[in-house]
Formats: sequence, structure tokens, C-alpha cells
Amino acid sequence: MATRLLRLGTALRTYSDKTNLVKSRKQWQSTAASLKEVLINQPPTKTTTMESGMRVASEDTGAPTATVGLWIDAGSRCETDKTNGVAHFMEHMAFKGTAKRSQTDLELEIENMGAHLNAYTSREQTVFYAKCLSQDVPKAIEILSDIIQNSKLGESEIERERGVILREMQEVETNLQEVVFDHLHAVAYQGTPLGRTILGPTENIKSITRNDLVNYVRTHYGPPRFVLAGAGGVDHAQLVDLADKHFGKMKGPFYDEIPPTLVPCRYTGSEIRVRDDSMPLAHVALAVEGAGWTSADNIPLMVANTLMGAWDRSQGGGVNNATNLARASAEDGLCHSYQSFNTCYKDTGLWGVYFVCDPMQCEDMVWNIQQEWMKICTSITEKEVNRAKNILKTNMLLQLDGTTAICEDIGRQMLCYDRRIPLHELEARIDSVNAKTIQEVGMKYIYDHCPVVAAVGPVENLSDYNTIRAQQYWIRV
Repeated sequence: MATRLLRLGTALRTYSDKTNLVKSRKQWQSTAASLKEVLINQPPTKTTTMESGMRVASEDTGAPTATVGLWIDAGSRCETDKTNGVAHFMEHMAFKGTAKRSQTDLELEIENMGAHLNAYTSREQTVFYAKCLSQDVPKAIEILSDIIQNSKLGESEIERERGVILREMQEVETNLQEVVFDHLHAVAYQGTPLGRTILGPTENIKSITRNDLVNYVRTHYGPPRFVLAGAGGVDHAQLVDLADKHFGKMKGPFYDEIPPTLVPCRYTGSEIRVRDDSMPLAHVALAVEGAGWTSADNIPLMVANTLMGAWDRSQGGGVNNATNLARASAEDGLCHSYQSFNTCYKDTGLWGVYFVCDPMQCEDMVWNIQQEWMKICTSITEKEVNRAKNILKTNMLLQLDGTTAICEDIGRQMLCYDRRIPLHELEARIDSVNAKTIQEVGMKYIYDHCPVVAAVGPVENLSDYNTIRAQQYWIRV
């Protein structure tokens, strides 16, 4: 038996020597160096600004497929109380036929190419994009230009789509996370455009007319607000030529009067509770005002957001969870799941935690969240920050998997920053964050600041707002 063990030990040592199971410090440093080299050697993001003001940006990875899309600097934030919902309505109408193509022709053409056409509307952006084979990029861009510039907006199609949107609104009402975040925006940005929902109120959807859609397109769609983004098997020079060919003659936006560049959206610390004891679980979001896209505090807030982490009961983990809040949630049964979020807009943002818990656990969960917030402000360690930075870098790289994710990243960053931040620059920015940076940003945005609370379900156990506000600071001797 002893001889067998000796042989086994010798074999394991030999195997580990050959396969380097235990890496030396130099080997780990060389791995880190190779990561930096990989990030620096990523395909460049080429950009061109056309005479019309339209921007073209692309990353050619040589893939056999490509994603191309139009990112428009207009969303529900551009609407008024009377027109709230028109941006999303217009997104639906874009696929209902043009002067050149009926809805059936459009669908067949996309189907025969084996392509996918899609769109979405957010509070600040509207996006139309196509996924296709790289040789079909010219056709995809021609179709995108057609649906943007030549949509019929027929009365019968408007009436039919009105019913589709109303059904979509009913479906959203069953998604409690969406409901909570809409409530969160409504109370955080009371009386401002960011406080409205993207879909709009039911009465608006029932009353939106063709003139409303035409006026919205006339005043918000135009080359200065467009970014044509491409990723995968795309040639930048070809994209520029296609942009000139299909969008070169397009004019606009046209205004009856010059609009303000950006109306600031005032943040108000407040709360909303929709108590319904018939529901099995409470859905709660707790947040403070965060930073806008271009703020220098955005990267530290993203690291702080990663420090809070996310957890779900299906993950398990218990005492081995990476973050303090996840460990407490697992060991004490504080919640069914939670996730931290950092939602950014041009000039503001919301930074916080959304969680789902049993009816009588709201108070304990909120207390634990705020304890972690205070630790971020006062006593976070370098070890915790370094771990969060590694997790953040990994997540960022994983999210850029595929042509569609890269194209979305290009389009969004071009609208937010007027350039795409290279990955090695982003890594350097994250690496520059330390515990002191996190504490400073915590003091600036979290410590002794009024939070915003949105809660739906059996929330009787949720602490009153004054108690939650009082836990936004620590008194220490």
C-alpha cells in the first residue's frame, strides 16, 4: 500500500511538472501581459463623419456574418406628456410596409436572405438593426434606409398596431421587474421626461394619430442624429459608400422652433409603494442618483456596482459567495434573488439594487443592502476592490461575444461619447480604481443622500422612508 502511494505521488509530481498545474508568479504575469496584448490588438473601430452629420462606425473581424444597424439619438425622453409613447409606436410601424415594399414583401425579402431584422426603443435611443451574411450587408442597409425614410404609416396598419401595442402593455404589466423599474423612474424623475414610461399611457396609445408619427419623425429623425454601426464581416469603406448612397440626400430634423439641446431631468429622493398582499413575493428597488455616461465617476460606480454583485437561489454558494450581500442572502434566506444595477443616461443615472423576497423579509434585506453601501463609503478593502475589478473586466469582455453585441456597443458608445472607447483603455480605467476611489465616489453619491424606493407586492414589512433615509449614513465615534 505504501509503495502504491509512493508511486502515485511520484506520478502526480511528474504530471504536474509537465502540465504546470501550479503556475509561478512569472507565468501569471506573462498571462496578464498577453491579455493586454490581446486587447491592444483587437480590430480597430473605424469612424467617419459624413457631410450630412451622419456618423459611420465599424469593426471588421472578418466573420462570415455581420450586424449592421442605425442608432438614432432619440427616444421617449424626446416626447411630451401628450405624445408619450410615439417613439415606441414608430418603431412598430417601421416594419409595416414602405412606398417600395409591402409588409409581406419586406418579410419575404428578409426571410430569403436568411437575415434577422429587429428594433428597440429606450428612453434616449431608438435602434433598427439587421443580422445577415457579410455579402448581404449592402441589401440590409438598403432595407434599413427604406423603412426609416419611406414608411407608409397607413391608417389601417396604425389601427392594427395600436392593438398589438396595447397587448404588449398588458404583457409588460405581468413582468414585475419592468413594473418596478417604471415606478422607480416615475418617482426618481418626477415631472420630467425620464419619469415617463417608454410604452406610454394607455390613453395616449389609443389616441396617437398618423400626424403624431409624421411630426415625430420630422423633428427627431435625420442624419445628424444617426449612427450607422457595423460589426463582423464589414468593410468600412463600403459602409461609408452605402451611407452616402442611401442617406446622403436625407435632410432634417426639421423644427418649427429650435428645441433646447438637453433639458436636465431633476432627481427627487422619494418612494412609491403598491401594496398587494395577494401576491406571493415582494419586488423592491432601492437606488440613489448615479452618474451620466460621460462622467468620470462612471467607471468607479461600475466597480462599486460589481462589489454589490447579484445572487439567485438557484446559484447556491452559501458561505463561498464572492460578495457579502450574496453570502448574507444565502445564509439567512433574506431574498429569493437580487441584482445591482447602474442605469446611465446623458446627464444622470440610477445606481442601486433590485430584489425579490418573502413578505416579511423586506426590512432585513434593505438593512443589509444599506450596510453594504456604508461599507463601500467607509471601509472597503483593496482585496474586495481588486476582485470586483476582475469580475467587471470579465463580464465586459463576455458581453462582447458576437457581432450583434459588438455592433450594439459601437452604436451606443458613438451616441454617448462620439467615439468608441478601446478595450485596452477601458481596462486601464478600471485598473486605476482603488479602494480610496470607491470610498470617494461612495461619499459623493451614496452617503447621506436621499434614496428612491419603488416596491410592489406584500410590502407591509418594508421600513418607512424616514428610517431608510436615516440608514444612509453612519455615526461613528
